[in-house]
Formats: sequence, C-alpha cells, structure tokens
Amino acid sequence: MEGSTDQKVQKEGRVGAVRPFDESGVTRGADGVLRYDDLPPTIGAMFLATATANPDAEAIVELDGRRLTYGELHAEAGAVAGGLAAAGIEPGDRVAIILPNGAEWVVAFFGAVLAGAVVVPVNTRLAEPEIDYILEDSGASYVFRPGESLPSGDPVDRASSEPTDLAAICYTSGTTGRPKGAMLSHENFMANCETCRRIMHFPRQIAIRNLVSVPLFHVTGLNSQLLITVWFGGTTVIMPAFEVQRFLRAIEEERIDVLTSVPAIFWLAMSQPAFAETDVSSVRWLTYGGAPMPPDVIAKLRSEFPNARLGNGFGLTETSSVSTFLPHEYCDVRPETVGFAAPVIELDLFEESDGVGELLIRGQNVVAGYWNKPEQSAETFVDHWLHTGDLARIDADGYVQIVDRKKDMVNRGGENVYCVEVENALAQHPDVFEVAVVGVPDSMMGEKVGAVIVPTPGAAPDAAEVARFARTLLADFKVPQYVAFRDEPLPRNPNGKVLKPVLREHTEWGDPLR
Repeated sequence: MEGSTDQKVQKEGRVGAVRPFDESGVTRGADGVLRYDDLPPTIGAMFLATATANPDAEAIVELDGRRLTYGELHAEAGAVAGGLAAAGIEPGDRVAIILPNGAEWVVAFFGAVLAGAVVVPVNTRLAEPEIDYILEDSGASYVFRPGESLPSGDPVDRASSEPTDLAAICYTSGTTGRPKGAMLSHENFMANCETCRRIMHFPRQIAIRNLVSVPLFHVTGLNSQLLITVWFGGTTVIMPAFEVQRFLRAIEEERIDVLTSVPAIFWLAMSQPAFAETDVSSVRWLTYGGAPMPPDVIAKLRSEFPNARLGNGFGLTETSSVSTFLPHEYCDVRPETVGFAAPVIELDLFEESDGVGELLIRGQNVVAGYWNKPEQSAETFVDHWLHTGDLARIDADGYVQIVDRKKDMVNRGGENVYCVEVENALAQHPDVFEVAVVGVPDSMMGEKVGAVIVPTPGAAPDAAEVARFARTLLADFKVPQYVAFRDEPLPRNPNGKVLKPVLREHTEWGDPLR
C-alpha cells in the first residue's frame, strides 16, 4: 500500500491466483468492506435459534464436571441474565468474566449476552494489577469471580438486536505496557464463525464435538471453537486446565471431531507413550496456529491422525480470530506460510520494500477499534484497514508469509508476550539498571522469554529473585525463564535503540529458571 504513516489511503486488497475457499454469497458494502450475505444478526439470536431447535442435544461437557443440554444451558443463562438485571445491569453495561474454563464460564457468557451486556473476558493468568487495570479501563459494572455463585433471577432476554452493537471487549497486550481492549461487534463474532465453517469445510448441518483445550478468554477458544460449535448445535467439550494425559483420554472418551491448539501441544501429545494406545480415529479436523509448524511434525500429524483434515490458521484479537488459513491440501506445499486470505478477507502490504511490508487486513471480522484509546485506534485502523504490526510477504499465488514482527514481542507457545511490557516491569526492580527482553529459541514452545540485565552499580541481583519480583507484576507466562547479567551497557545504535539481534546472537543463557 502506498502512502506514509501520516497519509494512509484505502485501496483494493490483493487477489491471489489460488482461491481455495467458498466465496459464494460475499458482497462488498458501500464502505468497501466484504461481508457475508446470510448470517445470524447477533450472538443472542444464534443462541436462541440453536437452543430452540435442539433443546435435548448435549451442549457443554466440562471434563470431569457438569454436562448441559441446550435447553439447560439456555435456562441457566436466562436466569443469570435475570440476576444481572436485578443487580442493576442495563444493556450496554460491561460485565467481566474472571472464571476458569468450564461450564460456569459458558453460562456466565451467554447470561451476559441475554442481559444485553458487553462481555469483558479476562485472562485469568494475569497478575492482580493487570486485572485491576482491565476492570477499571472497561468500566465493568459487574464481575463474575471464582468461588462466587452466579447471579440468578427471573429469566429475561434483553439481548442486542443489531449486528453492529458492541458485544465484547477483548483485551490484547499493548506495546506500551498497557492492554488494549479490542471492541468486537456481534457481526464480528458471526463473521468469524462463518469463516471457520468455510475454511474447515464444515457441512452446514453437523453436530461436531469440539475439544477446547485453550482458554475461553482467548478469541481462539471463544470465537473459533465455542461459538461455531453452538451455532451448529454441537457439543463443546471443555478442559478446565490443560493436562496432556487428560487431553489424550478426552479425545477417545468423548469421540472428539475437532482439535485446535498450538503446535507445541500437538508435539507434546504425540510424544507421550500413551498416544500409541489412544484411539484418535474420530478426529476429522485438526487445526493449529500461533506458531510455525515444522514439516516433520506436519508429516507426523498426517500419519497419526489419518482421518483428519489439517489446517494452519493465523489471526489476531483485532480480527476476531481467523484471517488467513493454510488448508489441508497445501500444508505440505508451503508449510512456512499461514496460507490464503479467508473468504471475506482482503490483504495488502503497507510501505512495501523488496516484497515485504506491514500486513494490512480488511473484512467483516475486523473490529471497530480500541476501547478508550482513540489515538491508537486512529493509528491502527485506517479506512477500515487494520495495520497489524506484522511484516509479511504475499506472493503471486496468494500465500502469506509472516517474516518478522514490527511489534517487539515473543511468541511463547502461541501466547504473545510484548517485550516492552516485561522490560517496564523489570525496570522497577531497584537492582536493575538496564534491561532488554528477547525471545530464546525453544524446541517445544517456539520461544521463551529471556531478559538481559545490566545491574545497578554496586548491586548483585539474583536471577531467581528478579523472576519472583516480576511475578508480582506480570502474568506467569510473561515472567522471564532465562535471565542473563552483563557488566557492559546494552548495545545500542546511534539513535539509542537497543540492538536486540546482537543480544540474541551473543548472550549465553545457561539453564532456564523453570
């Protein structure tokens, strides 16, 4: 895309030679954005339709816990909506969910939807100060917390009726150290459901059994697993916490059709001795994302899950989950790529040089902006194009390859850890004079978080103590697992920017802290 950061102009997205997905019923609106013609207007309308048509079908299975039919789920959600209304929650109020994975999380979510509230899913792995910031920034009027009973009252249904109404605020880590709340409309959610249906070649009527092993507070678990399964009237099988042996047993015991996770989880599962004894013949769709999948692992997935279609998805919170997808037929052809634009997605490159530029995304799934952050919204969303911060190539066949990160972050097994956020936390330690955070290669997780620290003159900090300090400010997955100390100042360029490639190449990390 031509232009500068001060003048970003709208243009038509690139169209690759390969178009592997169903693009019927897609039209361009007056705003230039591609949209699906026939979608349920809102999450509430979709949920009601499914519950009415399939009241006795199994909706939710919490492993080693509760099982709910659609009739039971709808009744419990309606009672929660009534309880929220009795507590003074009005349509449009923000309601936060800080609950672990399970049936209660789902009931709370649909209860908030039926109350007409805006759902704020909260990452339960965040530190208390991080959670407090999200609650304050979103202006949450009610919080579902662990150990507290869900509110209950006479059932009500005040669900939103307009596709463009705000449905949820999903927070994503910010490069300035403060999370940003992506504003997802009902239309965003339902467009992502239809995208998932098309890229995975789901029949329109199929009662899938989908194993959710990732957190429901992430857009993958919520948008691309729970909601599409509910739309189909299928069964969402939820792991309260990931444990690889339980993961394997669940596939066989629950006759799982659909598996979605990061490459590290599939690698771990296939490495278990118990895997050879596990019946995985029911698995018909297996998708991964969040990190590259090595070709040898792809080959092993094909052989070990012979009935499954594979696929690699790429997306962001700002795109409601999926934006590109590498389908089964192409996984071996270009495994280093994230595939092709989804049916309702257009792609382009900004400030392209030698075939590489910042990846731009436009489509019905792209959110309106960030809650309470007009300046960052204006910089990131321009003429309906999302500036992703990822540097990419788009070749003549339409393959998208992410080549680098414009944003400084570590991809730890699919969890994005922004380096500046960790640096800001570590800099508060009195013995830390300078600090730089980088990714340390790891065979299972892809990358782990590493910190290079220049101690305050006269101080002799201990790596384990520094990590303990970081844990009081950061989620556990953001805490450095490697800490290296150096006597010399951090290497910098003439503009004062830390030369992180030098640190990656020359730092001796030693053993991880955990």
